[in-house]
Amino acid sequence: METLQFKTNIKCSGCVAKVTPVLDELAGKNNWQVDTQAPEKTLKVTNSSLSPAALAKAVEDAGFKAEFWQ
Repeated sequence: METLQFKTNIKCSGCVAKVTPVLDELAGKNNWQVDTQAPEKTLKVTNSSLSPAALAKAVEDAGFKAEFWQ
C-alpha cells in the first residue's frame, strides 16, 4: 500500500479529535496518523485508493490545511 504524506496545521490532540471522524470515514480507522511533535505536523495516510487531492480537500473541509509532500 502507498503511504501519502502531508504537511498540516493539525497541531494538538484537540485538532486530531476534530479531524478524526473525517479521516476515519475517508481512509479507514488505523490507516492514518498525525505526528503533532514533528515541525511539519505530518499526516501520514496508508490507503491505496485515495488521491492526494481528495484527502487534502477532506482535511481542508474539516478546517485544517494539508499540503501533499510525498
